[in-house]
Amino acid sequence: MANPLPPTRVRIPADSVVPIVLGAVWIVAGGLVSAASARTASYHTSWAVAYIVLVAGAAQVVLGLGQAVLGVGRSSPRVLGAEYVAWNLGNIAVLAGVLLDIVPVLYVGCALLVYALASAFLTTRHAPQRRLLLAFQVVVGVLLVSIPVGVVLQALRAAH
Repeated sequence: MANPLPPTRVRIPADSVVPIVLGAVWIVAGGLVSAASARTASYHTSWAVAYIVLVAGAAQVVLGLGQAVLGVGRSSPRVLGAEYVAWNLGNIAVLAGVLLDIVPVLYVGCALLVYALASAFLTTRHAPQRRLLLAFQVVVGVLLVSIPVGVVLQALRAAH
């Protein structure tokens, strides 16, 4: 039986290659952590796997694709590079701060994530694609709100 749909080529915008690759690496790392800790799963390992896959990985892919589609190509490669570095170092710091219970490291990680998200917001704020821009801003907003919520939850958990 012949395929009724013609093959389509997916063209990945050049500006999104780096965050897609880095996000994919994080997602695979989350899977590896999950597999390695399956026999001795704990609150921290379960949290870490979810964080690695959803925030460090999937969110990075969405942010990178969103910026590329919304026209970040007008942004300086330095700005995008700083954003990618901040996002990835921020995620490493959040993971280290939580897993090692080092609150100042957690705060530094959160600050780096806020910087990366603010940069993503600013580089796309004048995009002409209004619906896509709104969806992108909702993702950025949810991530921004989740940072202080996560810090408060971690502080409450550490207090017990």
